[in-house]
Amino acid sequence: MNDKIKQVEKQYLNKTLKKMKKSLIDTEAEIKRSNRNINDVSKRWGDVRLKTDTYSGIVETAMSVRQQQQMLAERESSKTRAEARFETLTKQIKKPYFARIDFSESVSESGEAETIYIGLGSFSDNENNYYVYDWRAPVASIYYDGGIGDVEYLTPDGSQKAHVTLKRQFQIEDGIIVTLFDTEEAIGDAMLMNALNGESSTKMKSIVTTIQKEQNKIIRNTSADLLFVQGAAGSGKTAAVLQRIAYLLYRYRGKLTSGQVILFSPNQLFNDYIDQVLPELGEQNMVQMTFYQYASRRLPKIAVETLQERFEIDKTDSKIALAKGSLMMFKAVAAYADSLNLGGMKLRSIVFRDEPLIPKERIAEIYYQYNENYKLSQRLEATRDTLMRILSSRLGTEMRKDWVDLEIENLSKQEYDELVGAGRVRMGDNEEVDAAAVTRRTQLGQGEQEREFSSEKAERKFLAKQIVTRALKPLAQQIRRSRFLNINAQFVDFLREAHKYVDLSAYGISNDEWREHVEQVISNLKNHQMSLADTTIYLYLYDLITGKHGERDIRFLFIDEIQDYTPFQLAFLKFSFPLAKFTVLGDLNQAIFTKDNASHLREDFATLFAPERVENVQLTQTYRSTQQITDFTKEILIDGQNIDAFNRDGEKPVVYIGQDENELLKLLENQLRENTEEQESTAIITKTLADAKALSKTLNDKTVTLIQSENQRLAPGVIIVPSYLAKGLEFDAVIIWHADKTRYKEDSERRLLYTVSSRAMHRLTIIAERATTPLLNNVSKNLYEVR
Repeated sequence: MNDKIKQVEKQYLNKTLKKMKKSLIDTEAEIKRSNRNINDVSKRWGDVRLKTDTYSGIVETAMSVRQQQQMLAERESSKTRAEARFETLTKQIKKPYFARIDFSESVSESGEAETIYIGLGSFSDNENNYYVYDWRAPVASIYYDGGIGDVEYLTPDGSQKAHVTLKRQFQIEDGIIVTLFDTEEAIGDAMLMNALNGESSTKMKSIVTTIQKEQNKIIRNTSADLLFVQGAAGSGKTAAVLQRIAYLLYRYRGKLTSGQVILFSPNQLFNDYIDQVLPELGEQNMVQMTFYQYASRRLPKIAVETLQERFEIDKTDSKIALAKGSLMMFKAVAAYADSLNLGGMKLRSIVFRDEPLIPKERIAEIYYQYNENYKLSQRLEATRDTLMRILSSRLGTEMRKDWVDLEIENLSKQEYDELVGAGRVRMGDNEEVDAAAVTRRTQLGQGEQEREFSSEKAERKFLAKQIVTRALKPLAQQIRRSRFLNINAQFVDFLREAHKYVDLSAYGISNDEWREHVEQVISNLKNHQMSLADTTIYLYLYDLITGKHGERDIRFLFIDEIQDYTPFQLAFLKFSFPLAKFTVLGDLNQAIFTKDNASHLREDFATLFAPERVENVQLTQTYRSTQQITDFTKEILIDGQNIDAFNRDGEKPVVYIGQDENELLKLLENQLRENTEEQESTAIITKTLADAKALSKTLNDKTVTLIQSENQRLAPGVIIVPSYLAKGLEFDAVIIWHADKTRYKEDSERRLLYTVSSRAMHRLTIIAERATTPLLNNVSKNLYEVR
């Protein structure tokens, strides 16, 4: 590129930086003014005169206080906006923009050309002259979607056409142009290669400067109710979805907040890995949780199956797992719930002082006294109201009982004072006075008050009412919370009756096999334990019985690693977030939990949406790994043809074979030493947590971090991590520990081996005892080296 062009771009950068620095100074002054204004308003609080002698005085005081509050809120809001602008400008000054496009709005070369620069955020001066456009602005889509020539891009007003004459890309560091080059492509390979050759980090970074055309379609899609993204490992699907969230928050600014967006991620470790992407783009993080967290927080008294238990311990028969996770089972729960309108609701007696106050038989009579047009939620609400009336009517009866007299006699002075000071006291049939206004004697200096009642009978009546009301309060709470429903028994009853609603034989399950499984579920429930699959069934049944309508504030819901969900779980999320648009992403080749059951997942989930509102995007290009690693990992799969490696050269994967554990350990230590010398961040991936713990103990190296819980944070350097916690992460170098038949033997573990192998960006090392896993038998020998 000639010197004249470089000089022109340098001049524009300097002009932009000058304007940004002036804006930064002005913004800093605005923050200082806001602080002074806030202090002034705070001082004026002392000028507010409290007038409480008359009603008009009280109103005047309230209005004065309200004015002060509004002034303070306005100044606080102004300060917050200025501080956010200051923070954004501070970032922008280092890297104001990364691209320039020249285009005309007419599809010809004769139209008047316009030049815009694109950056992480917009910047304009006080005269509203735009120096930089936000990458999410509609016009910026031209940069991502096409090359030189005629292009079409979407705006809020519809499709627009333009003619592009120049696409220029910049690398700017600390306000200095390091490189710039023109390209005819959407994103030049030079910029993408530069990004991909970088080192891995404990935090995912934004991909705004290198968004690919197919990723841009995901980011800017606003029409689909279900956007299903199937992408190979390392295809940038998670990064694209995070940019999508940032885009939606920008696109619907003022109508959508980050609190109305939820991301379901594979584990907490992954949440920590991605938590800087949105703040880097100037947006607040969305709500992040795992499905386990969402389900288990609603059942605090039950130990729901954890990620580790699901991967390492769950021995549920695959046929039963397939049936329980199916849409047929989801529909079966709904059908069973409908049947409860006619009978079969499991109930508990409301017990008071170890005796049934309202027997469950009486509750059943109340529940089913309403006609069959009542919905379950309406029955429940009507039953609650009736039970509350019954409870209130028991107040007078209980007040006359002996246990109340006994409690009154045994009241301590402190208990007595607490009861007597409990608000308003009804002294007679028609007389009601404030308890504090009852005849009293004050012992000055001791802060104590003695209250006198008009008679012992009045005192006894007052105390009895307070005692009984207090004793019945927990029962009122039970009724309001519908604790008279026996959900545990209802859940078990459904499982026992499931064969009436689901053809279990279609899944190859005999009645005896199902009965045996149900007894195991009951045994676990008695021990306050439940699998994740059962938890989902339990919660869905509970929601249908109690009439819950889900969380209606959520507008966009994202699910990562969808291949590890069952159709039932996805349908439950659709039920639980009825107004949300869904974006789901995953790689069916990485289904390490659901395995072969994931094969029809996309089709099953799509049936829950209107067909015209479902869109599918396939990402076959993988960017994470070198071509050598990608070519190796995709041959682990039986059908890995739909994975295309980006042309980034590197070394072949290396296989080390040792004869015993000691030899394996030496091979590992040698490889770690080499990786460390070359400053490669390394993950040693074991199959199980037990393997990870044992290896960590044997290595006994304080510079190596053992990741044994999803609640930990990634550490720089070398980590040891079990396979199921490595999902979604990437590392400079990966060492697969014990990649032999002692760990990877069954064909069902093929996806797991592919998943852990595809975590490597630049270097993949496989260490095996005696011989490699038979799962590598189909991999061409020329794709790796054996040492």
